[in-house]
Amino acid sequence: MSEEIDQNAEVQADGDVGVAEAEQAAESKMDLNVTIEDVGPCKKHVRVSVPRNSIDEVFSELLEEYAEKAEVPGFRTGNVPASLVAKRFKSEISEQAKQRVLMASLEQLGEDSDLDPINEPNLDLESIEIPEEGDFEYEFDVEVRPSFDLPEYKGLKVERPNRETTEEEIDAYLEQFLEQYGSLAPVEAPAEEGDYVTVDVEASYDGKTLTKIDDVSVRVRPTLRFQDAELEGFADFIKGASAGDSREADVTVSMEADTIGMRGESVHLTFKVLDVKRIETPELNEEFLGRIGASSVEDLRDQVRQMLDRQVKYEQRQATRRMVMEKITESASWELPEDLVNKQVDNALRREILELQQAGFTSKEILARENDLRQNSLSMTRQNLQEHFVLDRIAEQENIEVSDEDLDMEIFSMAMQKGENPRRVRARMIKNGTIENLEAQIRERKAVDVILDSAEFTDIEMPPTVSNNIEALNRSVCRTTSQSDIDADADDEEGDEE
Repeated sequence: MSEEIDQNAEVQADGDVGVAEAEQAAESKMDLNVTIEDVGPCKKHVRVSVPRNSIDEVFSELLEEYAEKAEVPGFRTGNVPASLVAKRFKSEISEQAKQRVLMASLEQLGEDSDLDPINEPNLDLESIEIPEEGDFEYEFDVEVRPSFDLPEYKGLKVERPNRETTEEEIDAYLEQFLEQYGSLAPVEAPAEEGDYVTVDVEASYDGKTLTKIDDVSVRVRPTLRFQDAELEGFADFIKGASAGDSREADVTVSMEADTIGMRGESVHLTFKVLDVKRIETPELNEEFLGRIGASSVEDLRDQVRQMLDRQVKYEQRQATRRMVMEKITESASWELPEDLVNKQVDNALRREILELQQAGFTSKEILARENDLRQNSLSMTRQNLQEHFVLDRIAEQENIEVSDEDLDMEIFSMAMQKGENPRRVRARMIKNGTIENLEAQIRERKAVDVILDSAEFTDIEMPPTVSNNIEALNRSVCRTTSQSDIDADADDEEGDEE
């Protein structure tokens, strides 16, 4: 009986403490005067005024704290007059008061207002000072999540691409694979499809040179893809050319080119052929098969088939996801935070490349896709951000959470792919702040799974995953000084070193 009484007393005491803390928190709340204005797409300008009595309370608390610990000659610790402490430690107390008032007011602002910020307030702390008299006022800009009505996302009718890997695809991949072990030899003959031509390329517009690309090796393929344009029929255009010959063509600059003023414009290209090289590939004999770890040609083709099947599954998953996201974002006419858009342009490209690498695509296949992604980076980024905000809302609606086990499994998979210790991978991600990004990716993936689980699928034919029709040239046709060209040169140098 006495134990029950003691337990009840403890519960009552805990309840009293909880009520007391709640009352104290309510009493300590500042009587803030806040105004919020729209100043751009998903951007708010916030003005905050902190009343003088709240400021004085913070100063009083700090003065007491300093008085307890202050060491001043002629006085014992804890017995220094408050007026002397205030004078001697004025700058330190003022700085800490500013930090406390800012932190407390911002925290209260987050609790009391309907602001939904996506980044930290743009505050110039150096220019903010608490006045000696009167209220303390400060202001800042902050980007917030877009506001929109959540679309219907269950029971969607979706076309799902599907296909079987063909012998022709295996042949095309083996051709690319053997070329990695081949050697180039100069030929005194006109260029043929599949040859390599070393060329100087000059791009001009309205009679003025935009850029020059000197001494670059290009594979003769049906399509030549630049960062910001495509030259269709390149193989027919360059076939028959020998060293010393020139060829000219016009291309239209992509509507997603970085150089906004050149979008949709026609650029004139001049190719001067410096030499022609032909690749000699090894034979698929017993010696070569032994070098690459295959027991027979059939074994090698089977390995290639399995790899291409994985790529098909990857393409299917990506295509299905794209179709689903297009459906749930097709009515997304709401504006996006522009600062966030600008920051995410490059990140979208990095994520896609990482996924392609994990799916087993070769560097050459990735390069062909990378240039296409660069041309569409802005529109892709906007689409990705729309998807992110919609999936985030769906995750909230469905109460989706990411458990420690989810994170552990994902980190373990990443560590195994890199041959690293999972704990080391986790520690690195925590240190550089990417653990939150991984958690967001898992959460979004779960939201997509919710959509797909209720979707109705109809299979459609998927185009081949392997093609030898595109040659990717990581250069721009319409920039006089291109950072991407510099980056490409650096990549080439790294490739040579390897």
